[in-house]
Amino acid sequence: MENFKAARHEAQQPLDAVVVGEALIDVVTTPNSQVEHPGGSPANVAYGLGLLGVTTGLLTAIAPDARGISIENHLRRAGVTLLPGSKSLTRTATATAAMGPDGSATYDFDIHWDLPTPTPAYFPKVLHTGSIATFLNPGAGAVKALLKRAHTQCTVTYDPNIRPSLLGSHTEAKATFEELVSLTDVVKLSDEDAHWLYPGKTLEETAAHILRLGTGLTVITKGAEGSQLTSADASVNIPAVRARVADTIGAGDSYMAALILGLLTRGTGGFAPAVLEQLGRTAATAAAITVQRAGANPPTLDELTSAVEAPTSAPRAFAHDQA
Repeated sequence: MENFKAARHEAQQPLDAVVVGEALIDVVTTPNSQVEHPGGSPANVAYGLGLLGVTTGLLTAIAPDARGISIENHLRRAGVTLLPGSKSLTRTATATAAMGPDGSATYDFDIHWDLPTPTPAYFPKVLHTGSIATFLNPGAGAVKALLKRAHTQCTVTYDPNIRPSLLGSHTEAKATFEELVSLTDVVKLSDEDAHWLYPGKTLEETAAHILRLGTGLTVITKGAEGSQLTSADASVNIPAVRARVADTIGAGDSYMAALILGLLTRGTGGFAPAVLEQLGRTAATAAAITVQRAGANPPTLDELTSAVEAPTSAPRAFAHDQA
């Protein structure tokens, strides 16, 4: 496989962020329609980073078919570089999302995930991975091998984005998650992910446990209840931003993209309380913007900056307001 160096040349500037993971087509079905959107959690994060002005590359596995071309064009519109070696499949994966009356989605996946072991000639400032790509073999093995090389070279972020229907046993999935956590700097997961991985634990107990596994910051999003960010030095709870919900597709990925932007721009404050407040506030605002729009449709940097600086944007996380 060609390496990250080729992607840097194609982008004409160093990549600040590289995302590794699946890209697929979300087939969104409602009682009255069926619409296709490019998706996949890692691809959504890469797209969100591109819109936020972060020079970003995506290492994935798609096919050179109509759906793969749609994904590539979608990423290009956000300025994201598709890394060499990403067009390796014979059929681009799909996730059929059935929408509920509250805007929530349930998924049925048609996916094969395979990825040759990357051999990067350099590392970006942030390497992000997560979701199906870190659990589904054979590609998951290549992702793990990459993290083993990357975690001493750059900031590594991880969002497990648990999809129980695609995982093996709970014991196996938990072991995979915990092994990868030890290779990360920041882990972001939803409260649903946390409860699935650690039934019987409170979110505070889960955050503390994940920190003990070796990461530097644990972020747990809680939908209408906001989010909590926990480091060895501080823990902050970010209340909710009210938003009229079109659907929740991509909200967590927008949160993740804005969180990575915050990590790239936070300066030398480490994970002090003020830094965590800023990270949480910005990420939550990005998610709140996204839930108001159909599909995985994250904000641009201008939209996010305007919303964060608005007088009503006190520190808080996204919530569902269906009034």
